[in-house]
Formats: sequence, C-alpha cells, structure tokens
Amino acid sequence: MDWYDRLNEYFPEYEMKKEGQIQALIRETDIYHKVDTDKFLLLYAEFPTFIFIDYLLINPATRGQGIGTKVIQTLKKRGKDIILEVEPIDRNDEDSIKRVHFYQKNGFVKADRIQYSWEKENSETYEMKIYYWSPHDDLPQEVVLRNMSKACQEIHNFRAHQYYGRNVANPDEVLHWKH
Repeated sequence: MDWYDRLNEYFPEYEMKKEGQIQALIRETDIYHKVDTDKFLLLYAEFPTFIFIDYLLINPATRGQGIGTKVIQTLKKRGKDIILEVEPIDRNDEDSIKRVHFYQKNGFVKADRIQYSWEKENSETYEMKIYYWSPHDDLPQEVVLRNMSKACQEIHNFRAHQYYGRNVANPDEVLHWKH
C-alpha cells in the first residue's frame, strides 16, 4: 500500500488533502517534507520559526512502541515551536482520546483561546483543535494564531483553487479568538 493510501485509510476524508496537492507541496516548495518509513509516515512544513505537522501516522503494527514520541523528539531538537491540528475528543472514538493523550504526554498544549473551524465542500462545518509545543516558556497564543494562519495560507491553501476550486482555509474565516 502506498503512503497516500495509508493516510487515506486512517484520516477522515474531510481532513485529507488531494494527493496531487501534497505531491506539489513536496516537489515545488522548500518547506514541505515527507518522511516515509515502515514504522511511520510524517508530512510536515518547516518554516524559519516553527514546524507545522500536517500528518503523523504510526504503523498500526508498531503503535505503542514509542515511535511517535521519537518522531516528536526529533522535531523538538530543531528548537522551533511546533503546531498541529487534532480532532476534538469524541468519547465514542477511542482513537480521538488516544491521539489527544499522545500529544499532551509529549508536552503539547491545546490553544484554548483559538477557535478553528472549516467548511467542507458540502458546506457542513467541522471543528479542529490546535495544539502547540514550544522550547520557550509561555508562548503567547497570539504567536500560535499567527503561525497557524501562515500554515493555512501556505500549506492548506497551496494551489487550493487548482485542486478544490476554492481556498479551503482562509485564515480570516477559519481562525477566531474565543471570547
């Protein structure tokens, strides 16, 4: 099974970028990277001041062996803030609980002041939570918001009109401060 099929099998359809968009990001930008091994698959963007984890998939046969933590530790060693999106916890979905616990165990904090919701192609909206880690104490959530806005603009919206006929994550529409 190729890397895209593995991603597609694990992540919900609404979270998936089209394969052509991901291939173009890898091929045509200096910031987007794919690391594909038999134990994990990582797709991420490395900006000058932060890293955006787009997809992290641990091979189901090797889950629970600390591989995900090793991947995160490797990224942390670069000394940059790290941000990512996580589905909200669904008490009926054990994976959603495990996913959030994994990131919290690895030092990530939920950006509780930022609301992040997208509109699917069928106009239905869904919410994601933003988690972040920083090598610096007390990273302001304003910085997290600015970084997430950049990730939306440069990663999610990369050639979005070509692949989806629209911008999929206009930062001014999908990111908001909670009051």
